[in-house]
Amino acid sequence: MIETTERAAFSAMTEGTAADWQIIGKSFYPFAQHLPDRLMAHLRELRGDFGGFAVDRFEHSLQTATRAHQAGRDEEYVVCALLHDMGDLLGTYNHAEIAAAVLKPFVSEENHWMLDHHGIFQGYYFFHYIGLDRNMRDRFRDHPSYGYTLEFCEKYDQSSFDPNFASMPLEAFEPMLRRVLAAPKRSIYLAEARPGD
Repeated sequence: MIETTERAAFSAMTEGTAADWQIIGKSFYPFAQHLPDRLMAHLRELRGDFGGFAVDRFEHSLQTATRAHQAGRDEEYVVCALLHDMGDLLGTYNHAEIAAAVLKPFVSEENHWMLDHHGIFQGYYFFHYIGLDRNMRDRFRDHPSYGYTLEFCEKYDQSSFDPNFASMPLEAFEPMLRRVLAAPKRSIYLAEARPGD
């Protein structure tokens, strides 16, 4: 990663100048371009974290993405499948929201909604065993992405805990990840995306 030795001169943003922000920008853009590297490293951190499941969270991620890829889903969908549980380490009680937040600038609204809500939809398969309403997802029945998210959980997520499944290696997904994250589609930091973002 390229890090500039220049530093902004302000100690409070109210004192910042255009020159300060040019210095900050020189660090920001190279840092942003390395997001795929950080995500790959973060996925590797899921190795060995079984959480009681038959496979660790890393293998679950690979299985989910492999199944989506083998079903002919587009690269953006496959990358969402790969990263859907990336928040497990930090978001114990809201892991779905973490993946959704990280990928929001790079994916369609439908894929973002699927990521953000997949935890509730996945609950259909186990919530009743832990005292929760397995039909919690039904509150979204009228949402345009309801069926899309239901399908993701049914076909790819809930079935990806098989110790005998032959997953594609993480490296096979790396080019897809880099292409999907090559440039944000929407962000408050993109002038053309600011209204209504």
